[in-house]
Amino acid sequence: MADDGPPPVAEATVPSVPADAGQIAAWVKQLGSDQFAQREAASRSLTKSGRAALEPLGDAILGDDLEVSSRGIEIVQKFLGDNAPASDAESDEAALAAAAEKLLETLADGPESPVSSLAVATLDFHAQGLTQAAREKLESLGVIINEVFFPTGRRGLQVVVRAGWRGVTEDLLLLPRLRGVVMMGLHGIRLEPAALSALGRMRGVERFELYGTGASDASVAALVQKFPEATVDVRKGGKLGVGGQAAVGPCLITQVQEGSAAAKVGVQVGDIVLHINGEPVPTFDALTEKVGQRGPGETIELEIERGVPGAEGKRINYTIELGGWE
Repeated sequence: MADDGPPPVAEATVPSVPADAGQIAAWVKQLGSDQFAQREAASRSLTKSGRAALEPLGDAILGDDLEVSSRGIEIVQKFLGDNAPASDAESDEAALAAAAEKLLETLADGPESPVSSLAVATLDFHAQGLTQAAREKLESLGVIINEVFFPTGRRGLQVVVRAGWRGVTEDLLLLPRLRGVVMMGLHGIRLEPAALSALGRMRGVERFELYGTGASDASVAALVQKFPEATVDVRKGGKLGVGGQAAVGPCLITQVQEGSAAAKVGVQVGDIVLHINGEPVPTFDALTEKVGQRGPGETIELEIERGVPGAEGKRINYTIELGGWE
């Protein structure tokens, strides 16, 4: 006769407070029982055990039994509720929701597997009900969120977090709750590993701008792997403050931002950039790439031609101290 594990717990005896470690371990084992009634009873018991069940469930979810993994994730999902992150919470329920969300995020960030896929799906479902609250919170902290049309023809959200915003790393964990984000920009803020992991849980992003974030090469590579079709524009944070037409030569300046490093030395609309630090600049994209390899406060030598495009113009050399993204 097969061992079906501990006997099912009758509904009337399910505790309303966390049980001891031995009871929880027995219920976790019972999630893999051959008997449906025992699996159901164990699920109810673990759900009512709350925070004490999280760590044992996390270990069980990473095991070899997909039935246990899926039931474990279902239980963790019940802990999520509709609560705010723990940083905003004043209740045990909200703290439990935050801990459950953190566990699911850890599972989602793990190696690609049925478990990580289940965790991602669970987080996505949970986020659907929290989108509006997340947007309101982020905007109140200074995050810029606009609905725009993109060159691909897709309409979506452009989200930009700039230096000087009033949030902390924990607030950036709200970003995956937003829906319809096409462009995600982080300009002049240092990104902790947790925030970079949160970016990897976003969906449908076509362009990431990481300017002066301090993101490591490994972190950027991981983001590129998760978004193989997206453009991931990484720059050290130096800002010249000019605009131009991408991918088309010559490098014609069509915009100079007021107060920027370029404006301070006298660069003008209509100037053509010929060289940076002695290296040829065939297109505006090339200029962007070379400036992006430098940080705020670094100095560059810029040679420009001023005059009528296509005709021989006046050549001017500028020494420019780069600004930073704000």
